[in-house]
Amino acid sequence: MSLKREWPLLFSGATTLLFFAFGGTLLEGLANAWWFAFVLAWLFGTMLLSAFAVVRHADGLAGLLGEPFGTLVLTLAITAIEVMMIAAVMLAGPQVSSLARDTMFAVIMIVFNGMAGLALLVGGLRYHEQTYNLQGANAFLAVIVPLAVLGLVLPNFTVSSPGPTLSALHEVFLIVMSLGLYAVFLMIQTLRHRHYFLPADEVIDAHAGVEMRSVPYHGVLLIAYILPIVLLSKQIAVPINFVVTVFDAPEALAGFLVAALILSPESLSAVRAALANQLTRSINLLLGSVLASISLTIPAVLAIGLLTGRTVVLGLGSVDTILLLLTLVLSMLTFASGRTNVLLGAVHLLVFGAYLVMLFDR
Repeated sequence: MSLKREWPLLFSGATTLLFFAFGGTLLEGLANAWWFAFVLAWLFGTMLLSAFAVVRHADGLAGLLGEPFGTLVLTLAITAIEVMMIAAVMLAGPQVSSLARDTMFAVIMIVFNGMAGLALLVGGLRYHEQTYNLQGANAFLAVIVPLAVLGLVLPNFTVSSPGPTLSALHEVFLIVMSLGLYAVFLMIQTLRHRHYFLPADEVIDAHAGVEMRSVPYHGVLLIAYILPIVLLSKQIAVPINFVVTVFDAPEALAGFLVAALILSPESLSAVRAALANQLTRSINLLLGSVLASISLTIPAVLAIGLLTGRTVVLGLGSVDTILLLLTLVLSMLTFASGRTNVLLGAVHLLVFGAYLVMLFDR
């Protein structure tokens, strides 16, 4: 296909140049509600457009490399964007930051309840009952559950540092543990037990209709689309922090906006896979995004905190802790039989609704 399809790269590149050249002028009038809405929509839309292009080229690589490498490429690309955005917003924010905690919690709630619920619901409505590779889903949960509890719950109960934080020794241990567990998981996913993450019926082509050129072509353009997102992360941090501080919005809203932006293209791919009766690929995308988010974001933000002297708040509040534990238990029940239906999707969506209500009204 023609390079004309890559017009979003020109748009995102022009936006990036404009904000780097005139960012101070463009962002100084945020007190005006109309200008604030325009700037936020402009930046959000540009980054979203680039993110969907990242998914398109990751799908091309997936078709060339095969599964599970295809979903792994997409997951790592999206997680890299997430880490860069969190780092940019965190460095532009206060000395004590809870953004990483709020974003990781938002990722868990959006993916496990919102997008997984939607995927299971639409798949159940179309096919009544769907099957997936149970061993792969269990492998994801086996790593996600301990990392989520150790990273987001345990800091509330340690006394070696004040508040819901960890001591330097605990932070170093959690960094090593998170990276070590993810490395072992990648070995399982790509080498020793690759079949855990493949559908039982491999006749279905998960990448039918996807444009496939060459690995260098898709690889170069994937990086080219990631760069504007990373570079604009610092710019969008200004209106995000502005809406939280000036409009007295919930502090967790910043994490929710970052997570929603990052997860939207990947979530769309997962729902499309469920509609095509490719639930194993859908689960690989959804659970893979949660695992990568937790196991890579925690080390990144803790390292930033240690290097810059910033305090990274990880422990969730009591309400969020209850929602997290409810979500983890519900997910273990959902992905325990190898089959799903409409009921499971509806339950997850209702829990997601509870999260949204609690986000804005506690």
